[in-house]
Amino acid sequence: MERVNDGGPAPSALSGAGGLSGALADALAPVAVTAGSAADFSVAVLEPGSGASGAHGDGSYATASVIKVGILAALLLGAQDEGRRLTAQERSYATVMIERSDNDAATALWGTIGGGCGLEAALGRLGLTDTHADDRGRWGLTHTTASDQLALLRAVFLDGSPLSARSQAYLRTLMGRVIAGQSWGISSAADGTGAGTRLKNGWMPRDATGLWVVNSIGEVTANGRPYLIAVLSAGSADQECGVALVEQVARTAVATTAAHATR
Repeated sequence: MERVNDGGPAPSALSGAGGLSGALADALAPVAVTAGSAADFSVAVLEPGSGASGAHGDGSYATASVIKVGILAALLLGAQDEGRRLTAQERSYATVMIERSDNDAATALWGTIGGGCGLEAALGRLGLTDTHADDRGRWGLTHTTASDQLALLRAVFLDGSPLSARSQAYLRTLMGRVIAGQSWGISSAADGTGAGTRLKNGWMPRDATGLWVVNSIGEVTANGRPYLIAVLSAGSADQECGVALVEQVARTAVATTAAHATR
Protein backbone atom coordinates (compact mmCIF):
# COMPACT_ATOMS: atom_id res chain seq x y z
CA MET A 1 0.00 0.00 0.00
CA GLU A 2 1.26 3.46 -0.85
CA ARG A 3 0.64 6.25 1.62
CA VAL A 4 1.34 9.97 1.47
CA ASN A 5 0.12 12.21 4.27
CA ASP A 6 -2.35 14.74 2.95
CA GLY A 7 -4.82 17.41 3.77
CA GLY A 8 -8.10 16.07 2.42
CA PRO A 9 -9.85 15.13 -0.80
CA ALA A 10 -9.38 16.93 -4.09
CA PRO A 11 -12.35 18.61 -5.77
CA SER A 12 -13.58 17.35 -9.11
CA ALA A 13 -16.38 17.83 -11.57
CA LEU A 14 -17.89 15.85 -14.37
CA SER A 15 -18.60 17.46 -17.70
CA GLY A 16 -19.22 16.50 -21.29
CA ALA A 17 -19.08 18.32 -24.59
CA GLY A 18 -20.01 17.34 -28.11
CA GLY A 19 -18.51 14.56 -30.20
CA LEU A 20 -16.64 11.84 -28.36
CA SER A 21 -16.76 13.73 -25.06
CA GLY A 22 -20.54 13.78 -25.29
CA ALA A 23 -20.61 10.07 -26.10
CA LEU A 24 -18.36 9.39 -23.11
CA ALA A 25 -20.68 11.38 -20.85
CA ASP A 26 -23.65 9.30 -21.97
CA ALA A 27 -21.83 5.98 -21.70
CA LEU A 28 -20.31 6.73 -18.30
CA ALA A 29 -23.44 8.13 -16.65
CA PRO A 30 -24.49 4.67 -15.36
CA VAL A 31 -20.96 4.09 -14.04
CA ALA A 32 -21.15 7.30 -12.03
CA VAL A 33 -24.44 6.19 -10.51
CA THR A 34 -23.04 2.77 -9.63
CA ALA A 35 -19.92 4.29 -8.06
CA GLY A 36 -22.02 6.08 -5.47
CA SER A 37 -22.04 9.63 -4.21
CA ALA A 38 -18.60 9.51 -2.55
CA ALA A 39 -16.57 8.19 -5.47
CA ASP A 40 -15.63 10.46 -8.35
CA PHE A 41 -13.69 9.91 -11.56
CA SER A 42 -12.40 11.49 -14.75
CA VAL A 43 -11.11 9.96 -17.97
CA ALA A 44 -9.37 11.15 -21.13
CA VAL A 45 -8.76 8.91 -24.14
CA LEU A 46 -7.21 9.05 -27.61
CA GLU A 47 -7.22 6.58 -30.51
CA PRO A 48 -4.18 7.84 -32.45
CA GLY A 49 -5.06 6.15 -35.73
CA SER A 50 -8.29 8.06 -36.24
CA GLY A 51 -7.44 10.99 -34.01
CA ALA A 52 -10.62 10.40 -31.99
CA SER A 53 -10.11 12.02 -28.61
CA GLY A 54 -12.37 12.97 -25.75
CA ALA A 55 -12.60 13.51 -22.03
CA HIS A 56 -15.19 13.17 -19.30
CA GLY A 57 -14.67 15.09 -16.09
CA ASP A 58 -12.37 18.06 -15.57
CA GLY A 59 -11.57 17.78 -11.87
CA SER A 60 -8.12 17.93 -10.30
CA TYR A 61 -6.96 14.76 -8.57
CA ALA A 62 -4.01 13.72 -6.44
CA THR A 63 -1.69 11.73 -8.68
CA ALA A 64 -0.43 9.16 -6.18
CA SER A 65 2.16 7.09 -8.06
CA VAL A 66 1.13 7.88 -11.63
CA ILE A 67 3.33 10.96 -11.11
CA LYS A 68 6.30 8.61 -11.42
CA VAL A 69 5.88 8.71 -15.20
CA GLY A 70 6.15 12.49 -15.03
CA ILE A 71 9.19 12.29 -12.74
CA LEU A 72 10.98 10.01 -15.19
CA ALA A 73 9.98 12.17 -18.16
CA ALA A 74 11.44 15.20 -16.37
CA LEU A 75 14.64 13.29 -15.61
CA LEU A 76 15.00 12.25 -19.25
CA LEU A 77 14.38 15.79 -20.50
CA GLY A 78 17.06 17.09 -18.16
CA ALA A 79 19.53 14.48 -19.35
CA GLN A 80 18.74 15.40 -22.96
CA ASP A 81 19.39 19.06 -22.19
CA GLU A 82 22.77 18.10 -20.72
CA GLY A 83 23.62 15.90 -23.70
CA ARG A 84 24.04 12.79 -21.61
CA ARG A 85 22.46 9.45 -20.88
CA LEU A 86 21.11 8.47 -17.47
CA THR A 87 23.68 7.29 -14.97
CA ALA A 88 23.65 3.69 -13.76
CA GLN A 89 22.14 4.85 -10.46
CA GLU A 90 19.43 6.85 -12.21
CA ARG A 91 18.56 3.86 -14.39
CA SER A 92 18.37 1.65 -11.31
CA TYR A 93 16.03 4.09 -9.58
CA ALA A 94 13.93 4.53 -12.73
CA THR A 95 13.50 0.79 -13.17
CA VAL A 96 12.15 0.07 -9.70
CA MET A 97 10.17 3.32 -9.61
CA ILE A 98 8.14 2.36 -12.67
CA GLU A 99 8.16 -1.44 -12.63
CA ARG A 100 7.63 -1.87 -8.86
CA SER A 101 6.36 1.60 -7.90
CA ASP A 102 9.21 2.02 -5.41
CA ASN A 103 8.67 5.17 -3.36
CA ASP A 104 12.26 5.60 -2.16
CA ALA A 105 13.45 5.61 -5.78
CA ALA A 106 10.81 8.20 -6.66
CA THR A 107 11.93 10.41 -3.77
CA ALA A 108 15.56 10.17 -4.90
CA LEU A 109 14.71 11.14 -8.48
CA TRP A 110 12.33 13.86 -7.25
CA GLY A 111 15.38 15.52 -5.73
CA THR A 112 17.41 15.03 -8.90
CA ILE A 113 14.84 16.82 -11.08
CA GLY A 114 14.57 19.76 -8.71
CA GLY A 115 11.39 18.79 -6.87
CA GLY A 116 8.10 20.42 -7.66
CA CYS A 117 9.58 23.37 -9.55
CA GLY A 118 11.62 21.08 -11.77
CA LEU A 119 8.63 18.84 -12.37
CA GLU A 120 6.30 21.66 -13.38
CA ALA A 121 8.89 23.19 -15.70
CA ALA A 122 9.52 19.88 -17.46
CA LEU A 123 5.88 18.92 -17.75
CA GLY A 124 5.05 22.35 -19.12
CA ARG A 125 7.42 21.61 -21.99
CA LEU A 126 5.45 18.41 -22.65
CA GLY A 127 2.15 20.26 -22.96
CA LEU A 128 0.72 19.83 -19.46
CA THR A 129 -1.00 23.00 -18.29
CA ASP A 130 -2.93 21.97 -15.18
CA THR A 131 -0.55 19.81 -13.15
CA HIS A 132 0.67 21.40 -9.92
CA ALA A 133 3.14 20.18 -7.33
CA ASP A 134 2.19 20.02 -3.67
CA ASP A 135 3.41 23.10 -1.82
CA ARG A 136 5.04 20.91 0.84
CA GLY A 137 7.01 18.86 -1.68
CA ARG A 138 5.05 15.60 -1.38
CA TRP A 139 5.27 14.17 -4.89
CA GLY A 140 2.27 11.86 -4.46
CA LEU A 141 0.07 14.87 -3.74
CA THR A 142 0.86 16.56 -7.02
CA HIS A 143 -2.54 17.39 -8.53
CA THR A 144 -3.44 16.81 -12.15
CA THR A 145 -6.30 16.29 -14.58
CA ALA A 146 -7.07 13.38 -16.87
CA SER A 147 -6.57 15.66 -19.87
CA ASP A 148 -3.11 16.62 -18.63
CA GLN A 149 -2.22 12.96 -18.14
CA LEU A 150 -3.33 12.29 -21.70
CA ALA A 151 -0.99 15.09 -22.82
CA LEU A 152 1.83 13.30 -20.98
CA LEU A 153 0.96 10.04 -22.70
CA ARG A 154 1.04 11.80 -26.07
CA ALA A 155 4.56 12.96 -25.24
CA VAL A 156 5.60 9.42 -24.29
CA PHE A 157 3.93 7.50 -27.11
CA LEU A 158 3.52 9.76 -30.16
CA ASP A 159 5.84 11.46 -32.62
CA GLY A 160 6.71 15.14 -32.34
CA SER A 161 7.49 15.01 -28.62
CA PRO A 162 10.19 17.03 -26.84
CA LEU A 163 11.29 13.64 -25.55
CA SER A 164 13.75 11.98 -27.90
CA ALA A 165 12.87 8.69 -29.54
CA ARG A 166 15.35 7.00 -27.20
CA SER A 167 13.74 8.56 -24.13
CA GLN A 168 10.25 7.62 -25.32
CA ALA A 169 11.28 4.03 -25.97
CA TYR A 170 12.91 3.78 -22.54
CA LEU A 171 9.78 5.02 -20.76
CA ARG A 172 7.49 2.78 -22.78
CA THR A 173 9.68 -0.25 -22.09
CA LEU A 174 9.55 0.25 -18.32
CA MET A 175 5.78 0.82 -18.43
CA GLY A 176 5.48 -2.50 -20.26
CA ARG A 177 7.31 -4.32 -17.45
CA VAL A 178 5.16 -3.34 -14.47
CA ILE A 179 4.98 -6.30 -12.10
CA ALA A 180 1.92 -8.55 -12.29
CA GLY A 181 0.49 -7.39 -8.97
CA GLN A 182 0.31 -3.83 -10.29
CA SER A 183 -0.98 -4.56 -13.79
CA TRP A 184 -4.63 -3.83 -13.03
CA GLY A 185 -6.49 -0.70 -14.15
CA ILE A 186 -6.58 0.34 -17.79
CA SER A 187 -5.29 -3.12 -18.73
CA SER A 188 -8.86 -4.38 -18.27
CA ALA A 189 -9.76 -2.59 -21.53
CA ALA A 190 -7.20 -4.57 -23.56
CA ASP A 191 -8.33 -7.62 -25.52
CA GLY A 192 -5.00 -9.33 -26.14
CA THR A 193 -4.53 -8.08 -29.69
CA GLY A 194 -1.46 -6.15 -30.76
CA ALA A 195 1.19 -4.91 -28.34
CA GLY A 196 0.87 -5.57 -24.64
CA THR A 197 -0.42 -2.98 -22.20
CA ARG A 198 2.01 -0.33 -20.99
CA LEU A 199 0.85 1.47 -17.88
CA LYS A 200 1.50 3.02 -14.49
CA ASN A 201 -0.95 2.91 -11.61
CA GLY A 202 -1.28 4.93 -8.42
CA TRP A 203 -3.19 4.22 -5.23
CA MET A 204 -3.33 5.65 -1.72
CA PRO A 205 -5.80 6.37 1.09
CA ARG A 206 -6.39 10.00 1.99
CA ASP A 207 -5.51 10.49 5.64
CA ALA A 208 -8.25 13.04 6.26
CA THR A 209 -11.07 10.76 5.08
CA GLY A 210 -9.79 7.20 4.75
CA LEU A 211 -11.15 7.20 1.20
CA TRP A 212 -8.97 6.04 -1.67
CA VAL A 213 -7.33 7.66 -4.67
CA VAL A 214 -6.89 5.08 -7.45
CA ASN A 215 -5.47 6.07 -10.84
CA SER A 216 -4.27 4.31 -14.00
CA ILE A 217 -2.63 5.73 -17.14
CA GLY A 218 -1.00 4.27 -20.25
CA GLU A 219 -1.63 2.49 -23.53
CA VAL A 220 -3.86 -0.50 -24.25
CA THR A 221 -4.68 -2.33 -27.48
CA ALA A 222 -8.21 -3.39 -28.40
CA ASN A 223 -9.37 -4.71 -31.77
CA GLY A 224 -5.81 -4.30 -32.99
CA ARG A 225 -5.78 -0.55 -32.29
CA PRO A 226 -3.77 1.27 -29.59
CA TYR A 227 -5.55 3.64 -27.21
CA LEU A 228 -3.95 6.14 -24.87
CA ILE A 229 -6.05 6.49 -21.75
CA ALA A 230 -5.88 8.13 -18.33
CA VAL A 231 -8.38 7.35 -15.58
CA LEU A 232 -8.24 9.25 -12.29
CA SER A 233 -10.49 8.63 -9.30
CA ALA A 234 -11.02 9.64 -5.69
CA GLY A 235 -13.43 8.79 -2.90
CA SER A 236 -13.62 4.99 -3.11
CA ALA A 237 -14.24 3.13 0.15
CA ASP A 238 -11.17 0.95 -0.32
CA GLN A 239 -8.54 0.06 -2.91
CA GLU A 240 -10.56 -2.85 -4.29
CA CYS A 241 -13.55 -0.61 -4.99
CA GLY A 242 -11.30 2.00 -6.56
CA VAL A 243 -9.68 -0.54 -8.86
CA ALA A 244 -13.09 -1.87 -9.91
CA LEU A 245 -14.26 1.67 -10.70
CA VAL A 246 -11.17 2.53 -12.72
CA GLU A 247 -11.42 -0.69 -14.70
CA GLN A 248 -15.09 -0.18 -15.49
CA VAL A 249 -14.39 3.38 -16.62
CA ALA A 250 -11.47 2.23 -18.78
CA ARG A 251 -13.47 -0.52 -20.50
CA THR A 252 -16.40 1.80 -21.15
CA ALA A 253 -14.22 4.62 -22.43
CA VAL A 254 -12.24 2.42 -24.83
CA ALA A 255 -15.39 0.73 -26.17
CA THR A 256 -17.07 4.11 -26.66
CA THR A 257 -14.02 5.54 -28.41
CA ALA A 258 -13.75 2.49 -30.67
CA ALA A 259 -17.39 2.85 -31.72
CA HIS A 260 -16.96 6.59 -32.29
CA ALA A 261 -13.75 6.17 -34.31
CA THR A 262 -15.33 3.72 -36.75
CA ARG A 263 -18.35 5.86 -37.64
